[in-house]
Amino acid sequence: MSQRLDLHMHSTCSDGALSVPDLLSRVVAANIGTMALTDHDTIKGLAIAQEWILNNPAASIQLISGTELSCVWQGVTIHVVGLNFDVQNAALDSYLQGLERARIERAELIAGRLAKQGFDGAFLGAKAIAGSAQVGRPHFARWLVEAGYCDSVNSAFKRWLGRGKLGDVKVFWPSLEQAVEVIVQAGGVAVLAHPQHYGMTRAKLRRLVSAFVNAGGGAMELPLGREQADVALYVRRLLEDFELSVSLGSDFHADSEWGPRLGLDAALARNLNPIWAGW
Repeated sequence: MSQRLDLHMHSTCSDGALSVPDLLSRVVAANIGTMALTDHDTIKGLAIAQEWILNNPAASIQLISGTELSCVWQGVTIHVVGLNFDVQNAALDSYLQGLERARIERAELIAGRLAKQGFDGAFLGAKAIAGSAQVGRPHFARWLVEAGYCDSVNSAFKRWLGRGKLGDVKVFWPSLEQAVEVIVQAGGVAVLAHPQHYGMTRAKLRRLVSAFVNAGGGAMELPLGREQADVALYVRRLLEDFELSVSLGSDFHADSEWGPRLGLDAALARNLNPIWAGW
């Protein structure tokens, strides 16, 4: 049987639908041997995952430390996955605390704007819904529904929280160089996540990859799916041209008819340099 792995997935510690234990149960059911939990701008789920694995030795999961950092390059929000780093690294801890403060400030600003529309209590309401996760627009949307201000989460985004609406508050993310640097400082590998999602021309994507490599980036995710076959071929060329390792990840968030499923065949990286070699 070929190796199955997944180095990009999310739990309720950021914007995923499943708790860490539920996600790990799915990982086992999908016959995934190596995984990385890569919640957005946090590593809070890793300790929970480690404890679950210790309490379920029959699961036989190799857990790789991970996170997905938001950053900016030439005005575009880019996601960089960090893998196999030291979770105790002081520089990384300080960096993540700064991102958490930025997210809280953003949530408070969103709540203030909603309050001016007569929606008092939005921050505490969204925070209660988020629980231990980062407070984001989906939590505000759910609060607007539960408070009776909107009929559905979709209508909340369409009226108040979507792109260009009053709740569309941008976070001033660190630069691409800063995100890569902190991962490398922590002993990890920086991975350019889902390069097909940035809507770039091939020339601009090549410039992004060049900047990423110059900053110390070491790997890039391979696009998956038949509809991404053309861009996958181009990414393969970039991986070879810049001598980058390849990473495979589903970017799983929740069950969906059209969304990705957990687990990938390592053979997809055939003829490339797999990031997991030696792990």
